Order: sequence, then structure tokens, then C-alpha cells
Amino acid sequence: MARASHPLSETDCRIAAAMLASPRASWRTVGRVLGISERTVVRRAAPLFHDKTLRATAVRSPVWFPDLIPLALRIRCRPNQISAIAATLARRPDTIWVDILGGGDEICTILFLDGPDARNSLLLRDLPATPAVQSWTSHILLRVFPAAFDWSGGLLTEAELTSLRPELPAPAARPSLQPLDHALITTLVEDGRASYADLARRADTTALTARRRLEALVADQVVRLATEVDLARLGIRTEALLWITVSPGGLEETGQELSRHPQVRFASATTGSANLLVAVAAADLNALYHFLNDTIGALPHVSTIEVTPILSGVKRTGLVRAGSL
Repeated sequence: MARASHPLSETDCRIAAAMLASPRASWRTVGRVLGISERTVVRRAAPLFHDKTLRATAVRSPVWFPDLIPLALRIRCRPNQISAIAATLARRPDTIWVDILGGGDEICTILFLDGPDARNSLLLRDLPATPAVQSWTSHILLRVFPAAFDWSGGLLTEAELTSLRPELPAPAARPSLQPLDHALITTLVEDGRASYADLARRADTTALTARRRLEALVADQVVRLATEVDLARLGIRTEALLWITVSPGGLEETGQELSRHPQVRFASATTGSANLLVAVAAADLNALYHFLNDTIGALPHVSTIEVTPILSGVKRTGLVRAGSL
């Protein structure tokens, strides 16, 4: 299980939120937007990245990698083996999220599987051969609603968020990816804030070309830049996954609306008995209750909802959390 963590100061929380909103923002930009000096940002942010309180990465979009199969798995395990199963899943390079849920006997993991063979090996061989696994259900992610990727914990104003978001070139007409792009993506997954010089060296190109191609990859949504942080350190103590059943004609409207809510970190249309998966981050149980009652309750197309509290986040955005294994 994850170790206890202490909340960050207000300034550190706002710097962390800026990194969530704009993972490659310069220290100068962060300081200007937050109204503090660049020197203060460097002094406070550098240790947060050094001790892995903040970690920058990137995630590939299955839209641009058609062999990827985005899958959510709900796995029921023997409670005395659940930490071991979660740790094994977290060590897989194809898992994006691994969460321990509910009463301590269920795991939810999101995977980007490299094609049907990888999917079948997992579902038809690996899981059935694991004695501690009792049952599972699989749900293909049909469409991820990208508005939730702008999540910043509600710690920044809309004006600050707008100022942090870089101006990117207009999306291209889906050109083929180049070998250079794959090298850049590999480096960004390892370190989302790698300098253009480092990116150029790893991709055997110039810094100018690396910058131009990175901006195109982000603008075209080939990759999503991300910053990972332990939410408890931002004062967020309650996380839950919502499995929502929505009438088919209202799925797009409901998914888009929820993905823009400041408490929603992730939203995707899925296969299965529920057709919308939503990850919620709330300050406390009371805030989660009001989200369910006031926000979900007001949506006209929602028919049923299952709420599964998250007990422990073992892996997020492809990164294993410190102290979780």
C-alpha cells in the first residue's frame, strides 16, 4: 500500500496544478501566470520533480496507433493476494492505471494492449492461470473524452489555465508517423519534460526539428503530455470510479459534459453493462456526495450508476507510484 504523504503548501499546490495543466510549461511562464518569481518556481518545483512528487510523462493515443487495444479490466481477487496482483499488473509496461477498489478485493486496471494476440494472452491465458484471481470483466474503451485531460484539481482560475495552455499549430490531416516521431514519443514517455536538446539527441535530429515535431504530435493528439502527482498532497482525499449507464443517444452529450467538470479526471465511453467510465477526484466524502447528487443527478440521460471508491492508486498515467509496491 502507498505510504502516508503530507500536503503541499499552497504555493507548491498551485505550481503542481500548473504542471498538471501544462506539463512542459517553462518556469518563467509558470511564474508569470501564478504571480510569483521564476526563481521561486525553480526553487520549489525542482525538488518536487527530484523526489518524484511530480513526474512528467506522455501517453499514446489509440486513435493514432490502431494496433493498440484500450481495455479496462475489473478483476476480483483473494483479498490476501490483492497487493501482489496489483504489483504484478503495475510492472507490466502496457498498464496505464492500476487501482485497488472498494472492499479490498477488486482491482481496476486500464491497459493499452498491443493487438489481439496480447489481449488474448492476457484474458485467455494469464488471468485464468493466476490462482488468486477469482473473476474479471473486460471493457473496451470506445472513446476517451479529452476535456478531462485539462484537469488541474480546481486550484487555478480559468484565466490562469488559458494563459498556461500553449498555442499549438493547427491539427494536420493525419499524416503517417515518421521514425523520428516514434523516437520522440519513447523519450517523452520516460520524461515528459526532457529538453529539446535531449529529445534531439535521442531522435538523432536537431533541437529545432524536435521542437517542431513535438508540437505537431501534441496538436494532432498523437500523444498526451501528462504530469502525475499523489492527489492526497493536493488536499484531495476521496477518489472513485463511476460506472454509469446512459441511454445510447445521450452518451456523447453526457460524456462531454462530465469530462469538463473540475472533479473529473477521466471519462470514457466503454463496452459492458455500463457504457461510461468516469474517474472522480473530490476533496472529501461530502464533496463526492454532492457531485453524485447535484451533478450526476441532474443529467437527463443517466439511468443507473455504480460507485467504486479507490482505496489505493498503484499506477497512474503509466507510472508506478512511489511506495505503492
